[in-house]
Amino acid sequence: MNKGKKKGQSHSTRPPVTVAPKWVQYSPEEIEMIIVELAKKGYTPSMIGIILRDQYGIPLTRPVLGVKLQKVLEKYGITLSIPEDLYHLMKRAINLRRHLEEHPKDTHSKRGLIEVESKIHRLIKYYKRIGRLPPDWRYDPERARILVSQPLVNIPKELRS
Repeated sequence: MNKGKKKGQSHSTRPPVTVAPKWVQYSPEEIEMIIVELAKKGYTPSMIGIILRDQYGIPLTRPVLGVKLQKVLEKYGITLSIPEDLYHLMKRAINLRRHLEEHPKDTHSKRGLIEVESKIHRLIKYYKRIGRLPPDWRYDPERARILVSQPLVNIPKELRS
């Protein structure tokens, strides 16, 4: 038996080339404006990347712009209230808690909740270390419910229209 990974590798692979593709028809300034417009509509950075790939034919922003999509958003003052991956894990934990309120004997879901919350704690520790979360930030299920109910993307007043 293979001693390595026991799970499949069904994810897509990124293009190996780090230079901008020749078929991209947009200038870096136009791409930045598209990113800002999509962020104004409330799209998260991962959704913006998917839209750029599928609708505009831009496979990755970094080779074209020289910076990551997140840096473009920060340049225009558009921030996330919490990191996107942490947000989605918190959302999953909230849904699991809601499910467990209705089905308290569902032991598989209890284990799933424990695993999701341990991922949340590991991510919080990492984000505190790199400075994306304040050192006194704590995960609390009730606070998480409030955070998830609010929009993830914060847009400055001068960009709103």
